[in-house]
Amino acid sequence: MTNPEQTTATLATDYDIVVFGATSFVGQILTRYLADTYGVGNQVRWAIAGRSPSKLASVRDSLGGSASQLPIIAADAGDAVSLAAMCRQSRVIISTVGPYALYGEPLVKACVEHGTDYCDLTGEVQWIRRMIEKYEVQARESGARIVHCCGFDSIPSDMGVWFLQQEAEKRFGQPCEEVRMRVKVAKGGLSGGTVASMMNVAREAAADPALRKELANPFSICPPEHRSSKRQPSLKSAAYDEDFGVWLAPFVMAAINTRIVHRSNALMGARYGKEFTYDEAMMTGKGLKARATAYGITGALGGFLVAAAIRPSRWLLERYVVPKPGEGPSPEAQRSGFYDLRFIGKTASGEEIRTKVTGDRDPGYGSTAKMLGEAGNCLAFDIAKSDKEGGFWTPASIFDGQLLARLTAKAGLTFEVIEPR
Repeated sequence: MTNPEQTTATLATDYDIVVFGATSFVGQILTRYLADTYGVGNQVRWAIAGRSPSKLASVRDSLGGSASQLPIIAADAGDAVSLAAMCRQSRVIISTVGPYALYGEPLVKACVEHGTDYCDLTGEVQWIRRMIEKYEVQARESGARIVHCCGFDSIPSDMGVWFLQQEAEKRFGQPCEEVRMRVKVAKGGLSGGTVASMMNVAREAAADPALRKELANPFSICPPEHRSSKRQPSLKSAAYDEDFGVWLAPFVMAAINTRIVHRSNALMGARYGKEFTYDEAMMTGKGLKARATAYGITGALGGFLVAAAIRPSRWLLERYVVPKPGEGPSPEAQRSGFYDLRFIGKTASGEEIRTKVTGDRDPGYGSTAKMLGEAGNCLAFDIAKSDKEGGFWTPASIFDGQLLARLTAKAGLTFEVIEPR
């Protein structure tokens, strides 16, 4: 990894990184992580931003120590002038302000216009597609690198497949044409921001048949020329997995993770193969109880999405059931959370490789904040503008081994090959 001390002295901007939305639930966790890991006023020049200076000051004060010197920038997602001023001050903007389909476009537009690099933790595939269509040409011209999905969706999946394919090429001399990811275990809670994003997708899809069709397309955010003649697997109900010997249920994040992995393959010149297939699901275990659990998860997920799509039931969910924006797991729950993802890949000639990715915190918040922070630092210090030009990237296609090194050294992730017994 590049030493920040070797690069910051020659920069014209005030900051290497600005965290936009630092008062949000994830924003506060991210701010704490950056302060604990990099300090303030040391190698990484960073600041926090949002629309309320007083709330930003409260976040800063909660950090203690040298964080009292942490700079604050007033910027509002609905104020183009303030967003432009923020972008001119920083090399990289990390945004936690969602739902992105409602609030995210003005910042992406500002970053693209000013050539400022950007990363976020969105999982809203329909919004990503709109941003690519509207701003990719301009991003290439300005040099802005835009990297969506730098949290639990979709770094463990995207970098997990990248790692598996690296190992397959070393061992077999070819990539795996088929990869499957199975969530063995994940312990953690949902924040109100994530729920709000999920409900907004359901609301948009209910009102737009064309969007429903798009959301079913596994190549929806790939370049138009990147397609496969193979049918992409997509688990819709409980099923038994012969390779892992367990029952499966649909995985709620598969809808975004699979799209990101396919876009990574496309941006890397079909490195995984033009007929590459990828899918994700959750393991529920073995036996009749596991089968019942798989069907129960399927029913609960379907019921939630239907309820979120209908205005009266959506109102009831928002008022009485789901956490509100700004709410989420306690610090203790974040620390006690973890996840273990298993991957199996098969080459065209029949070789098989199994790998796993683990994280040491609540996946959606404790671990997501660390991944997002390291993605921002990787974009600022490890990936030269001359090596990766402006445009809309994915984590695997722009970061590759540099991010893997950061994640394992600092963010509590592991990437391992599971050797046959």
